[in-house]
Amino acid sequence: MFFCALLFFSFCTHAQRADDPQQTGSPFGEKIPAYNFNKPDRVLTLPDTLREVSGLTHLDSTTIACIQDENGILFFYDIANNCIKKQVRFYSNGDYEGIARVGQTLFILRSDGMLFEIPDYETGNLEPDSIRTGVPANNNEGLCYDAHNNRLLIACKSNTSKGPEHQDKRAIYAFDLKRRKLSDQPVFIFDLAAIKKFALEQGIRLPVNVKKKEEKADPVLRFRTSAIAIHPVSKKLYLLSAVDHLLFIFDMSGNIEHIEQLNQSVYNKAEGIGFFENGDVLISNEAQQKKPTLLRIRYHGD
Repeated sequence: MFFCALLFFSFCTHAQRADDPQQTGSPFGEKIPAYNFNKPDRVLTLPDTLREVSGLTHLDSTTIACIQDENGILFFYDIANNCIKKQVRFYSNGDYEGIARVGQTLFILRSDGMLFEIPDYETGNLEPDSIRTGVPANNNEGLCYDAHNNRLLIACKSNTSKGPEHQDKRAIYAFDLKRRKLSDQPVFIFDLAAIKKFALEQGIRLPVNVKKKEEKADPVLRFRTSAIAIHPVSKKLYLLSAVDHLLFIFDMSGNIEHIEQLNQSVYNKAEGIGFFENGDVLISNEAQQKKPTLLRIRYHGD
């Protein structure tokens, strides 16, 4: 039932609770300082309405805003009671892949690089302004707010250009919120060969691909960004690649600092990441053949 373009629902489901790390050596052993990702402190089973959460951002200590792949609907979710507080259709159906909050404004990313700006999410009028960013990639899946530089970061899931020289490169562009303009060049460029080298040096076991019996096994790293977020305390960039079951941490110059191997039984398809101001992290999993989940991992300080 629509009232002023709002749909109100209250789907409540039960929550489960669960209760330092150096470099990662084994898949599920050593952990990043401050987090134990493979033992979440809280596991919320989401309602079937949220089977494909593709992006999330926190609004306050108990509420997040999230979007679903393929649906132009904005969800406000109460994590204290594990309920949808309300849901709002902001645009027609499409491939929506990221959401970020800047003060009272919400930005939603469609995979083709289009941004939808909702100036004040607390008002009843959530009709967005659309912004063509001009991101060169046609498949983009990560969006977050970089407060220090007053810009949005847009992560390209696919290559930004054709040709073998771009095959093993991934990029993040910046959308300047004051100038309302996309950066001419990527602000981050990730070299997969360098990241593979780092992984091997740290004892990360990547899957291998052997084309011919006599050839050396080639480590496989697809590095398909599914979500990004900047840590509110350390100011590091966190990047999820759901297909690899990996979480990457970079400094803001793009230098890799850590790779976390995510337990596939806990993170079947991690598509959303966001932080609370105290550093606690939320990660959402699409359902696939399981139930959709929202995981909260407590921050213990660096």
